[in-house]
Amino acid sequence: MRFEGRRVLTLESRRAPELALLVVNYGGDPMIAPALLEIPLESNLAALAFADALIHGEYDLLVLMTGIGTRLLLRLSAPVYGDAFVSALAATRIIARGPKPVAALREIGVSPWLTVPRPNTWHEVITTLDTRAPGVCAGGTRVAVQEYGMANPDLMSALEARGAEVTSVPIYRWALPDDVRPLRAAVHALVRNEIDVVILTAGVQIVHLLQVAAEMRMESDTRRALERLVVASIGPMTSEELRRQGLPIDMEPTNPKMGFLVKEVAERCGALLAAKRHLQ
Repeated sequence: MRFEGRRVLTLESRRAPELALLVVNYGGDPMIAPALLEIPLESNLAALAFADALIHGEYDLLVLMTGIGTRLLLRLSAPVYGDAFVSALAATRIIARGPKPVAALREIGVSPWLTVPRPNTWHEVITTLDTRAPGVCAGGTRVAVQEYGMANPDLMSALEARGAEVTSVPIYRWALPDDVRPLRAAVHALVRNEIDVVILTAGVQIVHLLQVAAEMRMESDTRRALERLVVASIGPMTSEELRRQGLPIDMEPTNPKMGFLVKEVAERCGALLAAKRHLQ
């Protein structure tokens, strides 16, 4: 099955050309509207302060949320602390949220204490702690959480509820692209019913799309448009944001990879669209 010429909106930034090519290969008509800019905090005093504190034994537990965040943390600390920070990581109990932080740690010869299983959301972080290390947060355990573009208040609250003292460590942040004209064009296309499928690869993409729509005074129309088409989410973290926004999730791929996502949405979008239109 193929897209059969259907219009597919992608909000991906870094891998937009690759995603657009996949859509074309499966017979779709891609509309590219990059929705975010990933900004490393190169002069990140909070990250350096965290590295210094870890070296001096001020944290009992570290939660690494992303591979790119782990690598940026290492890059930021290396000029200042050198191998001392790597040694501190090796001596710290680390919880890795899935395979990407694990891979980043492996590059420096460090193994995590616990690895969070799929679907790798903050819920699995907490479940892993509760089942494999019950009570570890009790009594004021000092926990640092590496942020992944934005804070995760649900994870912070869950850790604090279990008795931990939690510090958030921002490594990078997400911002709107410098040029938001493609996003504005996407809003107009959605409202005019010119889009059949939206492919989301990060939760912040929908946040930024709705932010731009609100600035255009078209948020309500955009939300209604998203109810009419197929919304494909690459996985649980993205789907979690869609639920938070009260928006539909019509499908997730069987494997949270871009290639699987495009292949499977191409196979299923015809039936999904037909079912949605039948209900309208």
